[in-house]
Amino acid sequence: MSLAGMIWGTTGPVVQLTVRHSALSPLTISAYRALSAAIVLDLLLWGTGRMRRSVASGRRHRGRLALVGVLIAASQLLFFVSVEWSGVSLSTVICMGFAPSLLLAVTSAGRRRLPSPGQVLTVSTALAGLLLISLVGGGREHAPHPALGILAALGAGAAFAFAADAGATVSKDLDALTITAAIMNVATLVLVPIDVVVAVSGRATMTADTGVWMLVAYLAVGVVATNALMFAGLRSTSSAAAVLATLIEPVTAVVIATAFLGEHLSPAGLLGCLLIVTAIASLGRFEEQAPHPEPAITPTPL
Repeated sequence: MSLAGMIWGTTGPVVQLTVRHSALSPLTISAYRALSAAIVLDLLLWGTGRMRRSVASGRRHRGRLALVGVLIAASQLLFFVSVEWSGVSLSTVICMGFAPSLLLAVTSAGRRRLPSPGQVLTVSTALAGLLLISLVGGGREHAPHPALGILAALGAGAAFAFAADAGATVSKDLDALTITAAIMNVATLVLVPIDVVVAVSGRATMTADTGVWMLVAYLAVGVVATNALMFAGLRSTSSAAAVLATLIEPVTAVVIATAFLGEHLSPAGLLGCLLIVTAIASLGRFEEQAPHPEPAITPTPL
């Protein structure tokens, strides 16, 4: 899960570079990313002779796979929009910070009991680090619509949290490749028609130069790798711990944004990164103090 988070951490900066160097909208980038990933995964299943078996096994969970695919598509699109409107650091911090908080609240409500002190401490430590990065240490120089960007990031975080939660059950029965292929095909069916309609209406362009296509290709490879890692990780960990483990993403994104995109990281932001790493390191205790582990209940994306 942490490795998935590190790869996710490169998504925001790459999206920002793609927007800067092309006329592609976040919707178009999302559509191309999902379509490319779906084609690669389908060819992989066909080439390895697993297509028929994957389709047969996926039918038993088609409703839940469709839900996860729609949520992944929504999370990806809203996150890309947020990156364009409010910058990499703020978007990533809010999206990934809101997801574990929401998931812990929903899980506790379902159990009808308060979370354990260890869970609260772990999540609070992570959120403190995220706040330090976003309010003090993150760069917000390139934020044309910060308020709208924050709302989009909250929506992306919520969609990611519920996608992880909904995908927990199927991750116990299906392999990660089958799940990832299914949800990418669903995401393609959601995003591509919308993008085509927008492009036909003259409100979006679908062409770019070679350098931009290479960035889009990287985003497609990244979404395949991260989702496969995420669903593989969900087979052996709870949803809350899994989402918390992906909080290495904001640390990765902020470091990249600071090093290559001109965003500023103050000493307080550095402290925030250290707090997030500390929270991730305490996930073993987080799991141990869970009152009732939920093996069948557990992105994202982007």
